[in-house]
Amino acid sequence: MNAIQTDAAINPGNSGGPLVNGAGQVVGINSAIAQPPGGQGASGSIGLGFAIPSNQARRTAEELIESGVATYPIIGVLLDQTYTGEGVQVATQQQGDQAPVSEGGPAELAGIRPGDVIVGIDGRPVTEPDELIVSIRARAPGDAVTLRVRTGSDERDVRVVLDQAASD
Repeated sequence: MNAIQTDAAINPGNSGGPLVNGAGQVVGINSAIAQPPGGQGASGSIGLGFAIPSNQARRTAEELIESGVATYPIIGVLLDQTYTGEGVQVATQQQGDQAPVSEGGPAELAGIRPGDVIVGIDGRPVTEPDELIVSIRARAPGDAVTLRVRTGSDERDVRVVLDQAASD
């Protein structure tokens, strides 16, 4: 996950504040706290939090100031949230009006197909859909990533140039 780990006390209701270093420089935006295993609901800080790096937050802020709309990078796939094997699987079926692989999108152009399994990004393994999403969102539209993709028993590396979508 591309986030800054911190032991700063982040509790429900105060996330979103700045994470500063010893020199008082903003290095991130506090955004999440770890929950104890089996923990239910928001119980407060357990001493482990995560912040969005300031360079990522800056890009979003600059877009909002310039155009009033923030964009985020995408590869153009729908992930199967129920898949339990190694890596993360591209959905095999359309869900609502969303196709498993967006027509003409970055993933399709790179040869990724419904049912393919993405096992890594830029040399790092991927085990959960959120890991892949966070890794992609840490970049900017137009950046290129290398995905390790499995189709059946064949694995290959594909270069994917990230497209953009606008935040609602």
